[in-house]
Amino acid sequence: MNISSIVVQTLPKYLDEVVKNLKECEACDYHVHDELGRIIITIEGKNVEEELEKLRVVESIPHIISADMQMAYSEDELNEHMKVLENSDVVPSMLNDDDIKPEEIVYNGDLKKKDIYGFTKHFDKTGK
Repeated sequence: MNISSIVVQTLPKYLDEVVKNLKECEACDYHVHDELGRIIITIEGKNVEEELEKLRVVESIPHIISADMQMAYSEDELNEHMKVLENSDVVPSMLNDDDIKPEEIVYNGDLKKKDIYGFTKHFDKTGK
């Protein structure tokens, strides 16, 4: 099970309406807000892909300017990935392979420029 906190931003004039919609939304749990239009919610999912689907539901609520994941926790996935890290070399083997061309190395670090759904599917399959 994954759980993530989300900071939602809206304009103060829409705050009551957005809070009401978030409280009624099945995709998230409302926690707190301030007068500036910042709202804290959480979402849960069986994996990252399900969490992202719920985040998209939240983002579609009228008058939400942004909904950004701040903290995420996944005990099961964390344990699986820790096993992979503990059993792997500090330097990935492909970086020590003189036969691999630099343009063939796939960089997975910059999520802002990625298709996040495709990335999570690839990430979940490889466990890397």
